[in-house]
Amino acid sequence: MLNRTALYHSNAVDELRRGVLTMLEKLKQEVYDANMQLPKLDLVTFTWGNVSGIDREQGLFVIKPSGVDYEDLTPDDMVVVNLQGKVVEGQLNPSSDTPTHTVLYNAFPDIGGIVHTHSPWAVAFASAHMDIPNLNTTAADTFYGDVPISEALTQQAIEEAYEENTGKVIVKTFKDRGIDHNAVPAVLVSQHGPFSWGATPAKAVYNAKVLEVIAEIDYHALTLTHQDVHLPQYLLDKHYYRKHGANAYYGQDGAKSMSHATKA
Repeated sequence: MLNRTALYHSNAVDELRRGVLTMLEKLKQEVYDANMQLPKLDLVTFTWGNVSGIDREQGLFVIKPSGVDYEDLTPDDMVVVNLQGKVVEGQLNPSSDTPTHTVLYNAFPDIGGIVHTHSPWAVAFASAHMDIPNLNTTAADTFYGDVPISEALTQQAIEEAYEENTGKVIVKTFKDRGIDHNAVPAVLVSQHGPFSWGATPAKAVYNAKVLEVIAEIDYHALTLTHQDVHLPQYLLDKHYYRKHGANAYYGQDGAKSMSHATKA
């Protein structure tokens, strides 16, 4: 006969497991919803993209399965992976970009979601091995500076562990160039395409769409002039910090939104 202590422990473990499963089901739904935004926002063609989201407390992230058409996806298809890149739950293979997501979640411990697409305007800059420059207030509202291009992966890096080394070259880009990954939540991998991230999967998708919009705007701007038309620092500061940080007043939820408006 089980003693009371053992029975209590067993019940507590069962309750914990149920709690974890409930949290993962919610995360699967969140990641599914974020993935379904990609075709709606014209960020993917066919199956060329993926979104993931992480439960930091459990050390697990959820990601789209590899090569599954968006119209066929369900929340239950999402694959659960640990921070060592091992599948812990799911019937389908996870995205082939899972090792890249794994590296980024480990290197950037404050991000909650990651998006990878092959959106054409951003890929154009990646193909040309160019930063997406910060030329206007549209960009400055989200990115505090140019969105960087990574160095090209070597043949050895590609042949040894392509997707893992893709993550590593992203991390190296931000370290070498002294860029805050929260202030510039996106990167272009040379001759590949964009990765974006954010506090949640939905925010990462938002940043991915903004990135594509400014890539298109910048392409047209750069065809009109060969001058350096980078946004001046004072205008970059104004637009970025009115949405971010201790003095943000844009919208309804900024730190100083309620005190900013002049009332009669």
